[in-house]
Amino acid sequence: MISLGDPDAVAPAKRDRLGLLRDHDFRDLFLSTTVAQVGYQITSLALPLAAVIALDVSELEVGVLSSMTMIAFVLIGLPAGAWVDRMRRRRVLIVSDIVRAAVLFTVPLAWWADALTIWQLYAVALVIGVFTVFFDVSYQSYLPHLVGREHLVEGNAKLETVRATAQLGGPVLAGQLIQWLTAPVAMAFDAAAMGASALLLLRIRRREPKPQVAHGSRITAEIKDGLRFVLRHRILASIIACTGTWNFWMGAFMAMIVVFLPRDLGMSPGEIGLFFGLFGVGGVFGAFAVGTATRWLGEGRTVWVSVAVTSPWILLIPAAEPGWRIWMGAFAMAFVGVGGVVYNVTQVSFRQRLTPDNLLGRMYATVRFVVFGAYALGGLVGGGLGQLLGARTTLWIAAAGICLA
Repeated sequence: MISLGDPDAVAPAKRDRLGLLRDHDFRDLFLSTTVAQVGYQITSLALPLAAVIALDVSELEVGVLSSMTMIAFVLIGLPAGAWVDRMRRRRVLIVSDIVRAAVLFTVPLAWWADALTIWQLYAVALVIGVFTVFFDVSYQSYLPHLVGREHLVEGNAKLETVRATAQLGGPVLAGQLIQWLTAPVAMAFDAAAMGASALLLLRIRRREPKPQVAHGSRITAEIKDGLRFVLRHRILASIIACTGTWNFWMGAFMAMIVVFLPRDLGMSPGEIGLFFGLFGVGGVFGAFAVGTATRWLGEGRTVWVSVAVTSPWILLIPAAEPGWRIWMGAFAMAFVGVGGVVYNVTQVSFRQRLTPDNLLGRMYATVRFVVFGAYALGGLVGGGLGQLLGARTTLWIAAAGICLA
């Protein structure tokens, strides 16, 4: 596997435009990410639409479901980072994929048996969230080991390109599958994707060293070390504050947009998939533009400029009406996607470089505890506001909050 300290790594002259993709192990991680991200896009749309369309639940219940997907980051986010720093990360990735595949497949089974309820969707969202915590913390902690710190921007950019491309095609595919098969049945495709992702991760050949754990060290002490490192670091603390605020309002926004589009605007699942697919168009552009942006502006300035310039476009979405104004809001999603991807690639690479190896898992866990905890709380607040004020008014409030973040 390529590591810049490895004399047998691919020579710079041979690392043409494919770059890290010439390496077998990174290529397997790249392919695993590709299939998993397509599957994730299916469930991201199918899970809330199963509640809204198949079960016809209230706005508050949709908000609760949205928060359940992220609440695991609050419940176990901090100890997960310390646990991951004690384990081989590839093994955690594989187990997480297998468990999520099994849990996802219970939804179409229950639907075929005419036994699906909102409570099962809550449980599925929670279990998926728990293992996503372990997967995400392990994933970003694993990448520096796999590619070396010198290649982090390239590695993150390539993987972010996959995520952005999945956001482009995944929702469109998801919308069509939901329209043809119903939302619960479409989730079987994500279960299959998770299984394929686990198989690809098993193919990675580079041996991961056994983590070094201080003799007699305690989980609580390690959690405190991670919190102390992040919160006392001026740059990391600023990134967390910005991302947490943005995520709170985005949680409220996303909880209600899946109600607003089918109920207020009368959009079909296929049209909703296309709507979210335009977010991916911006994401793909952002993934390709991030290298140029960081060269022109520097990493630090790119972090804040990326969201300051693109976030105001989100105000066009609650202004949408049936007809052509729907697609005005959809194109606004593309601009938000540009900023979101540029911001994510830059700040993740920035954090990875600022953090020692032995604190990576705890740093990621701390960041996710704050920012995804904020998203979960935002989903609950969005559901409550939607129940009281309606989906459109809630979207206006949340969009204003995103712009001020």
